[in-house]
Amino acid sequence: MDEILQKLAEQKAKIDAIYKSVEKTRKYFLITLIASAAFIILPLIALLFVIPSFIKTITGNGLGL
Repeated sequence: MDEILQKLAEQKAKIDAIYKSVEKTRKYFLITLIASAAFIILPLIALLFVIPSFIKTITGNGLGL
């Protein structure tokens, strides 16, 4: 009986270690996803403001167009 309880305790310790590792990996992927989205979405939002200003500057200088 002691042997079974000892094996169960060892399995519990291993499962706890696996859980901690999985949680660290999940957090890493979440941070990576947020950073990737920020590096793609924020420049697109900035372009929404920059492109009209750029076009206005190009066409408003009286280049004869």
